[in-house]
Amino acid sequence: MGFYDRYILPPLVNLACSSKPNMKQREKIVPLAEGEVLEIGVGSGLNLSFYDTAKVRKVWGLEPSEGMRRLARKKLVGSALEVEMIDLPGEEIPLDTNSVDTVVVTYTLCTIPDAQRALRGMQRVLRPGGKLLFCEHGVAPDDSVRRWQTRLNPTWNRFSGGCNVNRDIPELLESSGFRIIVDERMYIPGAKFLSYNYWGSAVAD
Repeated sequence: MGFYDRYILPPLVNLACSSKPNMKQREKIVPLAEGEVLEIGVGSGLNLSFYDTAKVRKVWGLEPSEGMRRLARKKLVGSALEVEMIDLPGEEIPLDTNSVDTVVVTYTLCTIPDAQRALRGMQRVLRPGGKLLFCEHGVAPDDSVRRWQTRLNPTWNRFSGGCNVNRDIPELLESSGFRIIVDERMYIPGAKFLSYNYWGSAVAD
């Protein structure tokens, strides 16, 4: 990991992902988590303040970036939330099968190189009746926006930590063994090529 990825990228990603529209989206999803929770791509900890400590016993925060984990730990000072950080990428989930009640993934599926493998891992660790809560940006419904997403994606991906702006989130979930229960989608404020959001919940099919 180079200087850019270690020291420059984490605060830039934190700034971009903490915009007011993105935080409103997080607020719709994260409070629904309950029991023992696995958050994939905990990043700088932007979701941590939204967990309901009356419903959540523990959060495992999977995050491969040292810089992001460092930012997340600062948010846990004085927090009543029990969080255990895991230094692994999304494709490598070290938890037992059927061991968590909720998986939370927000603005993360865009960056995982093998997202299908990661989602199969999420499906494995969910207990029967457990749920996946998701909020992601992805491919837009409008042809003109999709064309721009395709044009911009290679350059954007290179400088944004591997973020892909044109992934089909519902197709990705369903092809990885999930059945979507709640399916919400719309443009949120921001650059259109980045701002088409999908959010809701899914269960293992």
